[in-house]
Amino acid sequence: MTSQTPDTTASQACASAPLAGQERYVAPLDETPLQQVDSIDESQPASSMWAEAWRTLRRNPLFIVSAVLIVLVLLVAFFPSLFAKGDPNYCDLEHSLDPAGPGHPFGYDLMGCDVYTRTVYGTRASLSVGVLTTILVVIVGGLIGALAGYFGGWVDAVLSRITDIFYAIPLLLGAIVVLQMFRTSESIWKVVFVLALFGWVSVARITRGSVMEAKNLEFNTASEALGLSRIKNLFRHVIPNSLAPVIVVATTSLGTYIVSEATLSFLGIGLPSTMVSWGGDISAAQSLLRVAPSVLFWPSLALAITVLSFIMMGDAVRDALDPKSRTL
Repeated sequence: MTSQTPDTTASQACASAPLAGQERYVAPLDETPLQQVDSIDESQPASSMWAEAWRTLRRNPLFIVSAVLIVLVLLVAFFPSLFAKGDPNYCDLEHSLDPAGPGHPFGYDLMGCDVYTRTVYGTRASLSVGVLTTILVVIVGGLIGALAGYFGGWVDAVLSRITDIFYAIPLLLGAIVVLQMFRTSESIWKVVFVLALFGWVSVARITRGSVMEAKNLEFNTASEALGLSRIKNLFRHVIPNSLAPVIVVATTSLGTYIVSEATLSFLGIGLPSTMVSWGGDISAAQSLLRVAPSVLFWPSLALAITVLSFIMMGDAVRDALDPKSRTL
């Protein structure tokens, strides 16, 4: 049994006793946050960033509307025969510029082709260019940006200067100049490769900044301390934790590439003339704006709705993955 000296006992009594003129007050339990802390169920695992983002997206009307439109566009692109029964390349001059009628809700163009059928079948070409270009841009730009941001030093200096050179070249201007050399090519891949050639820089810059931020976090230091090589650590931990801003940029850029393809096809240097596309139909109908504006209106409306749906999807994904960017 521990013995206490009289001085120690006296000092403890003085410390525990309130001073003259002071009263002790203990707040009731319901007026403190202790009840809320005790009510937290710590047995449930913490939600990941992607789970939280999905919960946010499901409550966002912008995401719901854009998702419905994108699903509709994908269905039209993959299964156009479900929406249009005719042949988009079949034309009859006897129906030149005829108005809308039964089975032909959009009327006919100058060559007597069904505008509705061509608008439906043009979805596949325009969407294919946008999707394929986005995939190439994410792969090339993401890899270059990840290597530059993770290794730094001379690797970052060289890759950043190359990125700056391509960044100084406008997308459409560079595509027009390069595609002039391949006017005889009838492949869709020429447009995809050219757009990817000048479009990867934005993804590379975003990926570089995201990787530079992720590589300084604790999980990166822990994985290197456990003996994981830098290359494996980059692809296994750093890049997966840097994908959020890349996904946002890729979603928005997909609509940009669809517009770029339509612009190049409008100028006659994009997709081959034998392929049905919105840009080609808009180019053929530009001279009919005063005579038959509906021939120009319907493919333009389809292009605008498709691009708008991807832009809205990008805004919704950005709000979900980056709460700081939300506008109050």
